[in-house]
Amino acid sequence: MTAADRAELIELLEKSEGEMMQYITALSDAQWAFKPAPDRWSVGEVVEHIVLAEGLMFDLAVKSLDSQANPKWQQILTKTAVLKAALPNRSRRVDAPAAIQPKQRMTREAVLARFKEQRARIGAYARDTDKPLKAHTSPNPFFGDLNAHQWLLYVPLHTIRHNQQIAEVKAAPAFPKP
Repeated sequence: MTAADRAELIELLEKSEGEMMQYITALSDAQWAFKPAPDRWSVGEVVEHIVLAEGLMFDLAVKSLDSQANPKWQQILTKTAVLKAALPNRSRRVDAPAAIQPKQRMTREAVLARFKEQRARIGAYARDTDKPLKAHTSPNPFFGDLNAHQWLLYVPLHTIRHNQQIAEVKAAPAFPKP
């Protein structure tokens, strides 16, 4: 990972976390649980999904380093631009895999504590790692093989996507007033 890659990743992690916290910090319990439609997620469900997904993405990035380097790793580098364009774009709806769909088994406090702990761990890893992230890959259900650096970028880009979803929930006409 180059110095520019590292700086970009850290900036995206900080931006996406700050934006999410700004959207959710002052929400009442009713606002946290409000669903704009029966088939749509509440803010709480969106945040739980983010937490579940980030844990999985970080684990995939780190575990990919245990395998042999992908001899075709340079061909995968072009996917970085694709991820940066596709993930924040909410014009195309995507159904989350079952493993990262919210189940509402954690309290709000537990979800937020887990988010902060995971983000601290991911941020520390992004700042400190010197591993060859771009040479090691693992599969993604939507984009095919991604390298470990791309998996780390996926974390904040995915959160940015869902920050927009949180804003959409909050903009719903029936969203409870403070």
